Amino acid sequence: MQSENRSLQSLETDSVGKVFFRYLIPSLVGMFMMSINVVVDGIFVGHRFGSVALAGVNVAFPVFSIYMAISLWIGIGGAALYSRALGAKQYTKAQSIFTHSLILIFGITIVLGSIAYILREPVALFLGANAETMPYVMDYMNVLLSCGFVFTVQNSFSVFVRNDGNPNLAMVSMVVTAVSNVILNYIFLFVLDFGVAGSAWGLIGAAAIGSCVLFFHFLRKESTLRFRKPKFSWELIRNTLIIGFPSFIAEVGIAVFTAGYNIAMAHWVGTVGVSAFSILNYVHSVMLMMFIGMGSAIQPLISFYRGAKQRVRERQTIQIAVKTALGTGIGILLVGFFAADAIVSMFGDFSTDVRELAITGIRLFFIAYLFMGINFVMMTYFQATDQVKMAIWITIAREMLLMVAFLLTLPYIWGINGIWLAIPLSECIVTLTVYMYIRKRTGAALSASTGQ
Repeated sequence: MQSENRSLQSLETDSVGKVFFRYLIPSLVGMFMMSINVVVDGIFVGHRFGSVALAGVNVAFPVFSIYMAISLWIGIGGAALYSRALGAKQYTKAQSIFTHSLILIFGITIVLGSIAYILREPVALFLGANAETMPYVMDYMNVLLSCGFVFTVQNSFSVFVRNDGNPNLAMVSMVVTAVSNVILNYIFLFVLDFGVAGSAWGLIGAAAIGSCVLFFHFLRKESTLRFRKPKFSWELIRNTLIIGFPSFIAEVGIAVFTAGYNIAMAHWVGTVGVSAFSILNYVHSVMLMMFIGMGSAIQPLISFYRGAKQRVRERQTIQIAVKTALGTGIGILLVGFFAADAIVSMFGDFSTDVRELAITGIRLFFIAYLFMGINFVMMTYFQATDQVKMAIWITIAREMLLMVAFLLTLPYIWGINGIWLAIPLSECIVTLTVYMYIRKRTGAALSASTGQ
């Protein structure tokens, strides 16, 4: 007999604000630890083997990003359906969705990893490897392609544990993964001398340890999350992939953003511009993870309330989330405006040209954070409520369509400042389209209710 899940019961009994922050804080901490995880490999490799080896890891790292994108695609899509079933008290269906999603993520990554492994040399060349970096690229990439499924399963499993009312354990798993990655990188690189491959083994080993932490969730008597005998379903696969697709696009958009800004800076400013952008990009990666964490916090709640048909709590949750995102954005903008010089100094001593350009960039670029959090929150809301087209619009427009268009045109009007303002304008326009979309739907709903 299914034990009562008190954590899920509290979603219906506790105040919406209390529930929101109970999910928000662990989500923010987990995403912050993930951002640390991303840079650890580069730090250790750079100190142990030098700049060429570091370049090799950077060339191979998009493989990690692809695994991340796929795990979010299926993990978020499956978890949204899972929480919706929980809200409707359909526990057996929820468990089937969980089992199906993990099998799907495992199968897809095994197939893609195997194909990429067979074609690993062409893949490395496509990613930018040359004669000097190729040995390091292959050492790092071979491990990721062989065992990357461990990371994707852990990441997806973490999403389901959070959606089953245990966000704190999902956070602990991320913390343990990040700490383990640091320890294993040191052991494999400096003690056992495994070469660059040791850094990749550290990443995989840390993900495996993080997965073991998540399995403690099954020991909870009130846990709803259980494996069931899988039943193949094309409809479930389709729904999972459709709902999770915006998360996949959002991850791909990060790569487009980085490449677009690097190309624009190199063209208009040269190496000085690329160096200035690299400083901002380190800061942005942390801010981005924070806003992604806000979106991740509301996904289980919106999906659960949608399944439980509790539209009032659903609306209250999104209202609190938007206000939190806006308040956070205002705070970050003020910090960027008044502390830009100190932020640049954190990353070292730079030439006057780089320093001044980076300070200006921070003050202009940080305007984007007024809108970015709102866009991530609304993207997740639309994703969890079957308004997938709008969610896809937000993800594609932010860092692809509008950003690229602005990078191609604004420098002719405002010079270098036009490059910095490409993302703020993109985020602002997307927020306006979201506002107009909601007003249109609200107006249509009012007309329908009054019989007009």
